[in-house]
Amino acid sequence: MNVSYKWLSQYIELNGYNGEQLAELMTSGGIEIDVVESRNKGVTGVVVGHVLTREKHPDADKLSVCTLDVGGPEVLQIVCGAKNVAAGQLVPVATVGAVLPGDFAIKKAKLRGVESQGMICSAKELGLNEKLLPKEQQEGILVLPEGTKIGASILDVLGIDDEVLELDLTPNRSDCLSMLGVAYEVGALTGRSVQLPDTTVSDSSEQTSARVSVRIDAKEQCAHYAARYIQGVVIGPSPLWMQNRLMAAGIRPISNVVDITNYVLLEYGQPLHAFDADQIKDGRIVVRLANEGEVLKTLDGQDRKLEPHMLVITDGKEPLALAGVMGGANSEVTASTVNILLESARFDGGTIRKTSRQVGLRSESSVRFEKGVDPARVIPALDRAASLMAQYAGGQVLDGIVQEIAEPIGNAVVSVSIDKINRYLGTSLSKLELETIFGRLQFPFQLSDDGVFTVEVPSRRGDITRDVDLIEEAARLFGYDNIPTTAIEGAATPGALTKPQAIRRELRKRLTDAGLHEVISYSFTHPDRTKLFTSLAGAETLPVRLALPMSEDRSALRTSLLPQLLETAAYNRNRKNDDAAIFEIGSVFHTDEAVLTRLPHEKHRLAVLLTGSRGRAEWNRKAEAYDFYDLKGILETLTEVLGVNGAITYEAAQPEHMHPGRTAAVVFQGERGPVTIGYLGQLHPAVQIEHDLGDTYVLEIELAPIYDAADFEIVYKSLPRYPAMERDIAVVLGREVEAGKLLTAVTKTAGELLESVRIFDIYTGEKLGADKKSVALSLVYRHAERTLTDEEVTELHGKVVAELEQSFAAELRK
Repeated sequence: MNVSYKWLSQYIELNGYNGEQLAELMTSGGIEIDVVESRNKGVTGVVVGHVLTREKHPDADKLSVCTLDVGGPEVLQIVCGAKNVAAGQLVPVATVGAVLPGDFAIKKAKLRGVESQGMICSAKELGLNEKLLPKEQQEGILVLPEGTKIGASILDVLGIDDEVLELDLTPNRSDCLSMLGVAYEVGALTGRSVQLPDTTVSDSSEQTSARVSVRIDAKEQCAHYAARYIQGVVIGPSPLWMQNRLMAAGIRPISNVVDITNYVLLEYGQPLHAFDADQIKDGRIVVRLANEGEVLKTLDGQDRKLEPHMLVITDGKEPLALAGVMGGANSEVTASTVNILLESARFDGGTIRKTSRQVGLRSESSVRFEKGVDPARVIPALDRAASLMAQYAGGQVLDGIVQEIAEPIGNAVVSVSIDKINRYLGTSLSKLELETIFGRLQFPFQLSDDGVFTVEVPSRRGDITRDVDLIEEAARLFGYDNIPTTAIEGAATPGALTKPQAIRRELRKRLTDAGLHEVISYSFTHPDRTKLFTSLAGAETLPVRLALPMSEDRSALRTSLLPQLLETAAYNRNRKNDDAAIFEIGSVFHTDEAVLTRLPHEKHRLAVLLTGSRGRAEWNRKAEAYDFYDLKGILETLTEVLGVNGAITYEAAQPEHMHPGRTAAVVFQGERGPVTIGYLGQLHPAVQIEHDLGDTYVLEIELAPIYDAADFEIVYKSLPRYPAMERDIAVVLGREVEAGKLLTAVTKTAGELLESVRIFDIYTGEKLGADKKSVALSLVYRHAERTLTDEEVTELHGKVVAELEQSFAAELRK
């Protein structure tokens, strides 16, 4: 909502507050002001001039030499290049010494040998938004209406000497979607009274009921419908002051009748619609729901297929307007319109919201109906618009209003005690102070002997329905800064992260430090996406469907984090970003019930995706693609940081949607024995092709088992005092034997004297045989308290070799 400071001052006295001060006052009272923008972009010295003569420039076909009266003692000669300049016009003139936006100073000049003593200005040159001007004024110089005072400052004439406050309203404060609503708010904050507009209508002797009839068939969707009839209107431009105010609010002026409906919309917050009365058969208005298959051509020229839930205004047969959203072309007000049927109504917000979204039309009117209009303003707004049309469109207003009320107006009555207000706010407000606050809000009230306020809330404040709402109003007007701070009673518990929170924070830090980017995706997904990567969830678990989803694409809770990471990687690749290293820490959801009767299981998981190259190609190196071991290294780094590296082992696995030969199960050795907590490896080629990705490596693990076992404590060890002895061994064995099992067997057999063991080579070739491989291991032996002898190391190393030969049918490689 854009609020013109000058316009607002018509309803409430603003002396003592400029735009910035008013914004600060309203923000401190709970209505946030995002921006205070001056409409003057740096214009000085521009006045209204009268073009006396216009002649062709003697040496330039596209220039004109004009003489102008600007209200001074001398007539000015100005050379102008605009095509639309003509004698008799009233125009903005920047005289010598004037300044235009961009710090452009006007000086005397000679154009093609002819002296020019100023500049005739266009709207753009004055800093106005051309898109908000009437179409006929968007090109060339700006032509002002007849009767504009010659010599007057253009700042006053165009309302440029003004400030616009941009309100950032919360959904509950729809009352401030109008100038009067903002005036009431400022009045409550300052204690000043609000001056309401004049709604006096000079009715003719002819009755509106003789020309118009109204019937509501959809009473749940339309609570009140009222109409007036204005005859003999002359369509033309609206007065300049009205155009200025509309443009300040961001609305383009169109014609006097349309501008008046928009003006009253902004003034009262009550949407109105003007029909060409001669296009409505017998003046009959029937408000009903649309029929299946009905079509309405709206004012934007598009044919709209109507649905049965949409509310329409009809002539009893054909639709005339999509209620609260947009009028129909068959009853549009045009230049030839003479008689107006003016509508003011209260439509159901939910119905308007659904219709507006479905047809893709969101207007100033639909926004207000969606958030709720003041039911008490339906008739005053109708009278105000009718009065303005009589004044500025030359119309004659017929006597009376034709209306039907399906739901009567009722103000909410809310009670709250003085004691409760002070107890909630921690204040000691007196009876008099609270009476003053409710008085400034213009809320009628009664106070009982036991200190209970019974407040009748005006219908314009539909957000106040409970006692706590009144307490909030008391806090706002008393001033949040004036509410005293109080110490918390009782034993204070210092804030701290829980262990799972600390672990997740550490994981995020380590992963981002390693160059990965965090992804935060929706917990809702398409049901088909829940069928991917189901191995970790288990065959017996089921996805959870939503009862009222936003759309089919968001109709189920996710069962894995990987599908969203794939979507992110594909999204980036489609935009020429082939390299992705991303992760997400989030929740997945499962149930074991076909029909959900209890809350689903929520589990925390970590997922990582690597695709493309780990670095760009440089002059001295080629780009290296990510591989399985990059992913495995990331996981090992994380488990080492969390102190659970020794509890993690890897086993070959073939889960669905993963590459059958390049995937490992992550096994956690917990107190209850080994359990698979996830998988890491390459995506199945079919999944890669489906998402248009190259080789892609993914990891997803459960975090719950790690929460309990994680240990951040750093254990320091003394540097070894005695030398180590190293032995290498190469064994030939079957290709099906996993190297990890060799390491486990070596570690178990060598016992405490083994300091470390690692695989440093794997060889396959024709000399060994098609089903054989050679694995070379390096073993380091050390005793913490003495030097090992060669004999005991040789004996222990012999046991290791014997174990490998016995358990894996291994042979020492010669």
